[in-house]
Amino acid sequence: MVPANDARDAAEGRKGTRSNTESAEQPSARSTDRDGDVDSARLVRFFGTLLLFALGFVAVARLANVRMVALAPAYMFTPAVAAAVTVFTTEVSIREVGVRIGRTRWHAAAVVAVLVLVAVALGIALAVPGIGFDGTADPVPGIPLPSGALGVLALVALTVGTGVTVNALFALGEEFGWRGYLLWELAPLGFWRASGLISVLWGVWHAPIVLDGYNYPSFPLVGVAVMTAATVAFSPLYTYFVVRARSVFAAGLFHGVFNAAAGTLLVYTATTDPVLGELVASPVGLAGIAAFALATVPVALVGVPSLNRAALVGGVRRPGGGGTDEDVTER
Repeated sequence: MVPANDARDAAEGRKGTRSNTESAEQPSARSTDRDGDVDSARLVRFFGTLLLFALGFVAVARLANVRMVALAPAYMFTPAVAAAVTVFTTEVSIREVGVRIGRTRWHAAAVVAVLVLVAVALGIALAVPGIGFDGTADPVPGIPLPSGALGVLALVALTVGTGVTVNALFALGEEFGWRGYLLWELAPLGFWRASGLISVLWGVWHAPIVLDGYNYPSFPLVGVAVMTAATVAFSPLYTYFVVRARSVFAAGLFHGVFNAAAGTLLVYTATTDPVLGELVASPVGLAGIAAFALATVPVALVGVPSLNRAALVGGVRRPGGGGTDEDVTER
């Protein structure tokens, strides 16, 4: 016979053991959140904040009689603000959404890739009848460049220098929202679906400034559609470099250098036709869309890296939970 107190203690001990076992078997709320489904409440918070700030900018522009194009540098930070509000008011950490150094070789690869893409876009634009090459163009007004190969190298150095500094800072205003928080949130959908959804939202978000003449001043309505087509073409490569680098900074560098290099495409192409000038020979026109689409084909054929929340901070989970493997791909 067991004394009453000992029986009670034994029962509580067994209860505690069962409780501890159940707790060990049940993943923590944070762990479930990291590997679980898309959280609609967080998405509502993100998009609600983004919409509020976007409408706020439009209201300020109308009330102050200021063009949205003039407010574009500040408007670029609205996705980052929406992401910050979402992250800092939930249990999501900024490291999980890509605010980390990651793998620097993929940062470098992103910079090189975007320079190649802009060069390809320039070649595509020049292949279109009615678009010529302007060899007398001054790509950097006020800064004399040497002629020949040395001048090309100097232009590349200036492009990269401004792209990875000032331009990247402004680009991160977008990318912390799109490829930081939102990519992390939509990661359970997989590489292609997440990239596709983000691309459409990214394009539509540009509508207030595009309708005010940004990028396509002669065709603002058509411009919204073309801009969205461009972001759809761009998005998979942005996602690719973020997943490979495990850092949103890769997208910031990619975006920043793209913006810096885009002027090169515009300045060296010559045409009197606004359709060709704005909708074709533009980094966010058909030439840019074609260049990114061509680059995406071999990436898709080889296999893109699997996208899930674990992949964004340190590899992807193998089936069955057997560790991580950064080389797992999805087609």
